[in-house]
Amino acid sequence: MAERSNALVLKTRVGQPTVSSNLTPSAMTKIMVFGTFDMIHAGHEDFFRQARELGEEPFLIVSVARDSAALRHRGFAPQRDENARQALLAAHPLVDRAVLGDEEGYVEHIVREAPDIIALGYDQDGEYVGSLESDLRDAGLTVRIVRLEPFQPETFKTSKLRP
Repeated sequence: MAERSNALVLKTRVGQPTVSSNLTPSAMTKIMVFGTFDMIHAGHEDFFRQARELGEEPFLIVSVARDSAALRHRGFAPQRDENARQALLAAHPLVDRAVLGDEEGYVEHIVREAPDIIALGYDQDGEYVGSLESDLRDAGLTVRIVRLEPFQPETFKTSKLRP
């Protein structure tokens, strides 16, 4: 089993991933999205673009589901482990920071990142989505939550693209 890392991965201006603390220019709008991201396809890229369009100076934070959470939610393990998925996203040009989600629950890493906006995919649901706003409010965080539009869901959906 791969060693788990809680490190945040932040890309520098030249696009090289680096491990960093919670560094974000204060003028930027922090937008956070969530997913397993076992593969990156055109639907995900559109998801990232739509999320970035929510801020004038966007800083996109992608929360990568832990292996245990992905297994619990989807009923099967991802093809790539969480560290490989995080590294793949950290190298993506539309992603500014890739973080691993929480092992238990989901609020702690959101509070740590303190996003201005949370962008949910058109099909994201599950154990936390229904109570997201109230859970974050209870944690002292006021966040705008936006549901994004689908991008060719009949073609670009991981469950349809997976071998």
